[in-house]
Amino acid sequence: MDATKARTAANGETPVEQRLIFFNQALREAIDEEMTRDPTVFVYGEEVGVWGGSYNVTQGLLDKYGPLRVIDTPISEALIGGAAVGASITGSRPVVDFMYQDFMGIAMDQIVNQASKIRYMFGGKNALPIVYRAAFGAGIGNAAQHTQSLEAWFTHVPGLKVVAPSNAYDAKGLLKSAIRDDNVVLFFEHKALYRERGDVPEGEYLVPLGVSDVKRAGANATIVSYARQVQFALQAAEQLASEGIDVEVIDLRTLYPLDIDPVIESVKKTNRALVVHEAVRFGGFGGEVAAQIQELGFDYLDAPVKRLGAVHAPVPFAEPLEMASFPSVESIAQGVRELMQGI
Repeated sequence: MDATKARTAANGETPVEQRLIFFNQALREAIDEEMTRDPTVFVYGEEVGVWGGSYNVTQGLLDKYGPLRVIDTPISEALIGGAAVGASITGSRPVVDFMYQDFMGIAMDQIVNQASKIRYMFGGKNALPIVYRAAFGAGIGNAAQHTQSLEAWFTHVPGLKVVAPSNAYDAKGLLKSAIRDDNVVLFFEHKALYRERGDVPEGEYLVPLGVSDVKRAGANATIVSYARQVQFALQAAEQLASEGIDVEVIDLRTLYPLDIDPVIESVKKTNRALVVHEAVRFGGFGGEVAAQIQELGFDYLDAPVKRLGAVHAPVPFAEPLEMASFPSVESIAQGVRELMQGI
């Protein structure tokens, strides 16, 4: 159910109604609005119809749009990945649900060798407006084969855009932009965020792809992150504020194309950077961000760029081990403390 309460507008005069909805509801609204706006948009994947999606993102869409636009597929990731290529080339805009990011490995040929390459190979003559959706991330006990954060795989492939929102507002606006994009977009949703509420206004709005966002301004250190770890970073920043450390938090939102300029501008101000993600630290996307900070902002750094990520091991099922395997609010706060000390 929606939750609403009054808040004050930026000018301090006009009361504005705050509409709090869940992350998965925001995604559903985005898909629903785009299906209503554009009859070429359709949804398919495992359990998206009768069961409403593994996290209820597509709940109710089958009843509203029927089985020709909301299609339950066989358990065949190769089919799921490949059918979108043909559908998009022939004029449709498929929104594809892989259920879990971990399963996308079975469709790597279709995504990496077909979807990402065809527009280039045909000189841009045919658009490939595909959105591949998938849940990822740890923290809810899904064990090693349903919990990985593999986004760095896809940022390495030319022809793919990669998106990972941190809150309900951005999730809706980014997904609408992704569906309207004429290129292949991989849209990754942290599964622990589905039941997080956020302020999502009613009506039409878009959040552009490839634009980072400063979620919290600060003067002493910069934390760069995406998806759920942005929420952890914001909590760590509040904790550090009580210690006199003023932290700026930047949400990348889109991993490729990467908007690095706000990160560099922040580092010019704070002179320190901590890059945080839930993916395994070794070979993770944070290495690319850290390298670009070093290349573009080296003269402004008072300490080496620091990275936090998950341990290099499969994600355990046991809750205490799982929670200890990836960055937490406390480990992020400690990382900033060490950064301030030049450790």
